[in-house]
Amino acid sequence: MKRREFLTKAMPAGVVIPSMLGGFSLKAFGASSLLSAITAANQETDHVLVIIQLNGGNDGLNMILPLDQYDNLTLARPNIILPKNKIIKLSGYNTGIHPAMSGLAGLYDDGKVQVIQSVGYPQPNYSHFRATDIWLSASASDQVIDSGWAGRYLAEEYTNFPIGYPNTVMPDPLAIQIGSFISPAFQGPSVNMGMAISDPVNFYNLINGIQSPAPNTNAGKELTYVRQVAQQTQQYASVIKTAAGKVTKQGTYPSNNSLADQLKVVARLVGGGLKTRLYMVNIGSFDTHAAQVNTGANETGTHAVLLQKVSDAIKAFMDDLKGLGAAKRVAGMTFSEFGRRIKSNASNGTDHGAAAPLIVFGDAIQGGVLGKNPTISASTSVNDNVPMQYDFRSVYATLLEKWFCVDKATLSNVMLKDFQSLPLIQPGTNCMSTSLAQANHLSGESLISNYPNPFTTSTTIKYSSKGGHVLIQVYNTMGRLMATVVDAVKDEGTYNINFENQRYAPGVYYARLQNGELQQVRNMLIVA
Repeated sequence: MKRREFLTKAMPAGVVIPSMLGGFSLKAFGASSLLSAITAANQETDHVLVIIQLNGGNDGLNMILPLDQYDNLTLARPNIILPKNKIIKLSGYNTGIHPAMSGLAGLYDDGKVQVIQSVGYPQPNYSHFRATDIWLSASASDQVIDSGWAGRYLAEEYTNFPIGYPNTVMPDPLAIQIGSFISPAFQGPSVNMGMAISDPVNFYNLINGIQSPAPNTNAGKELTYVRQVAQQTQQYASVIKTAAGKVTKQGTYPSNNSLADQLKVVARLVGGGLKTRLYMVNIGSFDTHAAQVNTGANETGTHAVLLQKVSDAIKAFMDDLKGLGAAKRVAGMTFSEFGRRIKSNASNGTDHGAAAPLIVFGDAIQGGVLGKNPTISASTSVNDNVPMQYDFRSVYATLLEKWFCVDKATLSNVMLKDFQSLPLIQPGTNCMSTSLAQANHLSGESLISNYPNPFTTSTTIKYSSKGGHVLIQVYNTMGRLMATVVDAVKDEGTYNINFENQRYAPGVYYARLQNGELQQVRNMLIVA
């Protein structure tokens, strides 16, 4: 394949290569606050959900402990049970948290953490791969679905994606995975709705323009070419760099903690104003079949180290968001593909189980413990599991409805059926406005365009009305109103109007359409 053919086929819809802009510097478009208002550049970025995946199957009974069941839990787990005097009690409940999670316990005391007891689904699957697929797709255990729950939500919210993206309403990635691949959770019905930043090191290389040098060989020359193509076809690299560049100081994060490294990237992007709605990060090694604890000091060991990393990372993330003034916009949740068996094994570990506690956190979260402590029998067998109290899909559905303000009809489409609404979000929490939701639905749909573009003497502006008053105005890059093209009530339909160049200087101009609460902006280029 020739290079030109490769670029043509590889270029996603809506991408504009910088050379096609005639050399105009984007820096020239950022000086006017009026222009920012015209193009919705400072529009409220609304709510964000951060999803933390605990890969491997987290032992919920070693993280959140039923203190009223402690004696029977000791009988079931004599070789790994935590010393009772080491467990941190969660105020208001006969429930405790692992001592390694003191940071999360502090957030709980501040009312910013809710523990949801015994989250799972009917007929649980004990395979890592299938169970993970169930959680990411939000399917029943007996059905296989090719799309992810988050991808279906984003496809409903941004109905035209990827056609016409990025655009002025949504110039940023819809979802970001910190990792080497895009999570299946972000897979929409037809296309994947997210992008991946392979790791924090590559993120900082991206925003600093750093990459390892290519070798001076034929293969190295090909590598250089591939890198150039990747940079040209990457729609969102520049907006990520811009958002990251707005944050020059962050809080302190723990070292040697991969989850903290990922959350630091997320905080920087959120704090920099990126409109991305969903982020996913992950931490592995929770498949603790053996050596889960250190013999003689059960509050330490492999699982304790993992729990501390999760706790410390979330605490640093929340503190950082507060310092960046973005804490009220962010909610987070943890999940793992399954819990562990109630009874420990002979290797100081635990085997694949069913339900487990799930944690949600954030300033808008209704703090406390939801649900009852699991009942532990005095004669627990090796096959006994924690039974489900809450379906994990109820957690997703509640966050979509209460945090992202998804209406009931759309919610049923996304979740494939109706699920229980849970008290996760504080009452009175504001949701996304109707006008913003409508703008999201229409983003990517071309409500206004012009041809030819670029033009010299005149161009035809084509626009659509949803019915009602229509206002079309043309602005220059400094935000100055140059012309009012349409100011009238229009029936629903599509219209054309001629726009003459009234000796305007060559350059970029913005044609802004306003139709009721809807608005859309398109670039026009006048050339000499």
